[in-house]
Amino acid sequence: MKVIIFGATGMIGQGVLRECLLDPGVESVLTVGRRATGKEHEKLHELVLADLHDYSSVANKLAGYDACFFCLGVASAGMKEDDYRSITRDIPAAAGQVLAERNPGMTFVFVSGRSTDSSEKGPVMWARVKGAAENAIFALPFKGKFAFRPGFIQPLHGIQSRTPLYRFFYVLLGPLMPALRALFPSSVSTTEQIGRAMLNVSRRGYPKAILETADIEAAAKLDATSPA
Repeated sequence: MKVIIFGATGMIGQGVLRECLLDPGVESVLTVGRRATGKEHEKLHELVLADLHDYSSVANKLAGYDACFFCLGVASAGMKEDDYRSITRDIPAAAGQVLAERNPGMTFVFVSGRSTDSSEKGPVMWARVKGAAENAIFALPFKGKFAFRPGFIQPLHGIQSRTPLYRFFYVLLGPLMPALRALFPSSVSTTEQIGRAMLNVSRRGYPKAILETADIEAAAKLDATSPA
């Protein structure tokens, strides 16, 4: 399987990249983003672009892939809706359009968020915009289309958020994480689970197009013999 990852320098993207590089069934990984990951691996190839809204000059480099894991995102705090929409909805829609044209057999997995608003009409700005992004992806002619809606995400294997405030909270909550996972199992995922779940749904599908935390955990546990 050949995989494209958008946003591989973010916390979720780092976890997804790790699982892809470890997976013997993944032949190659192309990361796409505004900066390089800083990692070296025989499977890894990187495409650094200044403008993630325009893929006209690199479209041919995006052909021949089986799955796209779209992990790129930004915190909505302090952002105007138009600016947040430009990143959160418009970038995946532009990338998805090019990828769907060149990879009709591709599975596209979009990282959304818990409580995303599919109606695009609710009072919460980030939820409306995430809903618009999901809807844009679901409208494209991919073989498989999934939205992951994780709640709280526990970073594993030394992975850290690039957002200073998030890193601060993770340091505070780190010792409490086992208790949080025990008390709120439907609200906490790990970066490892998200990566494994993406690989599994790309290979085997899943009964739901929108995966909440419990679905992500279930998808991460799928193997070659278990039913989807």
